[in-house]
Amino acid sequence: MIFHVLTLFPEMIRDAASHSILGRAAKAGLIDVRAINIRDFAINKHGQVDDAPYGGGAGMVMMAPPIYDAYVHAKKNAAIENPRVIFLSPQGSVLTQAKAQQLSAEKEIILVCGHYEGPDERIIEEIVTEEISVGDYVLTGGEPAALVLIDAVSRLIPGVLGKDESHQNESFSHENLLEHPHYTRPPVFRGREVPEILLSGHHGKIEEWRREKSVERTKTKRPDLRRAD
Repeated sequence: MIFHVLTLFPEMIRDAASHSILGRAAKAGLIDVRAINIRDFAINKHGQVDDAPYGGGAGMVMMAPPIYDAYVHAKKNAAIENPRVIFLSPQGSVLTQAKAQQLSAEKEIILVCGHYEGPDERIIEEIVTEEISVGDYVLTGGEPAALVLIDAVSRLIPGVLGKDESHQNESFSHENLLEHPHYTRPPVFRGREVPEILLSGHHGKIEEWRREKSVERTKTKRPDLRRAD
């Protein structure tokens, strides 16, 4: 999958996407994260990409022309005709595991990162397919949100995690339940022992225990997830 990220800070995207699982996936050719600097399409030699808002008020607004030209550039270099365009915004629908799974089936995605008071509304109307939020809070820019989306989507692409079943029983991936607790060596840590069932070798009983713990955790920590069923 190819992610075209329209951003004022391409180094943030490139650096984060070059490490750990994302970095390995990129080296393996499973993903390609392309950071496109909106300032390269600024309206003047000073690199201007923002201006004061019409109607007055605090802050600056990202200008539509540089974003649009960056979008045209991304589209020209895309392998498909009309990639989905996502604007990272607190006003968008909240990113869920189901949405990440849906997006993992795409071949290419264009992500638009906002800053300041956000972009001119007309660019959203002109190019954006959908708005997605990573939570009910406000960030200093769209780059952290874009990286969250890239990470959540990339790990669902076959081959990225090595074993595709690695994500199948995680939180939100199965029956809208939180994931069961995990343990590893040593068997005793500061007086806390690994549950005996996990040492039994009885795989059927272990799966029953894990499901019970998933249900228990969900009821305790996120009861809203079960109400949503």
